[in-house]
Amino acid sequence: MISLEDIKRAHNNISKYIYKTPQVHSTSLSKKNQRVSLKLESMQITGSFKLRGAINKLLSLNDEQKKRGVIAVSTGNHGKGVAYAAKQLGIKSKIFMSNLVPTYRRKAIENLGANVKIVGTNSDEADQYARDYALKNNVELVHPFDDLKIIAGQGTIGLEILEAMPTVDTVIVPTSGGGLIGGIAIAIKEQKPEIKIIAVSMKRGPSMFESLKAGKPVDVVEEETLADCLGGSIGLENKYTFKIAQDTIDDFVLIDEDKIAEGIKFNFEHHKLITEGAAAISIMVVKDQLSKHLGKNIICLICGGNIDAELFSKIIQ
Repeated sequence: MISLEDIKRAHNNISKYIYKTPQVHSTSLSKKNQRVSLKLESMQITGSFKLRGAINKLLSLNDEQKKRGVIAVSTGNHGKGVAYAAKQLGIKSKIFMSNLVPTYRRKAIENLGANVKIVGTNSDEADQYARDYALKNNVELVHPFDDLKIIAGQGTIGLEILEAMPTVDTVIVPTSGGGLIGGIAIAIKEQKPEIKIIAVSMKRGPSMFESLKAGKPVDVVEEETLADCLGGSIGLENKYTFKIAQDTIDDFVLIDEDKIAEGIKFNFEHHKLITEGAAAISIMVVKDQLSKHLGKNIICLICGGNIDAELFSKIIQ
């Protein structure tokens, strides 16, 4: 597994390639006995937190691995992170995506210089295709979450949260495969174990939630959702993130589709933020008081802002 020291090393390694994103007070969500702040990873260079893990992973590769290039499977944000990181380091990249992924996300990755290949009807099929390709062509497959370098990179957010608000007692994290919440939880709980970590996901196909409920990694049916970045399985052969989630998550909240849309609209109207569905769900935990672990000083992670302009326009009308 990884430690706080691994995450600190990752922060030193990636700091010149990323933004130290703002952490801002929300007057709209705060109450007399609750101070709520937003950690704005939607303002990261590629529009989401994924760049942190991607650049940390690519920096760890040896010269021969870099020469051969890298591949990744993505619903959008991981692909952008890998594509941007690869371009910065002069590495060739190929991104595999299923046909569920919106066209605007594919184009955004292509614009960063990556070669995009559409395969399969869902993330799991695209993942299997990429695994076969990696073995056949001897190239590095950059996993979106179940990789120690990825987890450590995402964990750097936890360091920044504590630096900006040492008194935080609750951190709410959108959760899919578990790399983000796992890294943040380790970074925070190794320093202050009393801080509560709340996972939040959509009700349609919440893979980590169902796996934790079953006590082991399980497959879920991937459904269309406004929080599509959180779709996909955690993997039946999950090595790291499931165990970290078991050990560190204090509560898990699921959000309906209408509430995801409400969160997107609320962020725009009250915070002047453009956020994707996966990023909007964290604020709904506070807005609707959906967890018994909400403390006095709360951080809501706004994990990304990559949303289709047409969809966004419909939601905020």
